[in-house]
Amino acid sequence: MTRTAFNVEGGFSAGPYSHAVGAEETVYLSGQAGVDSSTGKLVEGGIEAQTEQCFRNIFRVLETAGLSSDDIQKVNVYLTDMNNFKAMNSIYEKQFRAPYPARTTIGVASLPLGAAIEIEVIATR
Repeated sequence: MTRTAFNVEGGFSAGPYSHAVGAEETVYLSGQAGVDSSTGKLVEGGIEAQTEQCFRNIFRVLETAGLSSDDIQKVNVYLTDMNNFKAMNSIYEKQFRAPYPARTTIGVASLPLGAAIEIEVIATR
């Protein structure tokens, strides 16, 4: 099976990876942090601002792959502080409509660039 890579023009990458890879009907997005691609830095404003930026980045990648938020089937959220769950969730719930994608939220020790959150998704065509 071949991989089809999708990369956002001008998008930020912290390493050697594609923003997304398609395999048949499934598109796997790399984790997105709250990084503003125009500056390469985390947005200011705490967990809410970083969560909003994560979704802006995710939706740009989906658009590049010809998909939308309605095509997301699974979401993985990584938080460096589980006390941020409620604040993250208040932003998260505005990004989707029912029926919502499946989701896992995991507390982690740290994330690249000192991010408080990283979100990855799996979408289907």
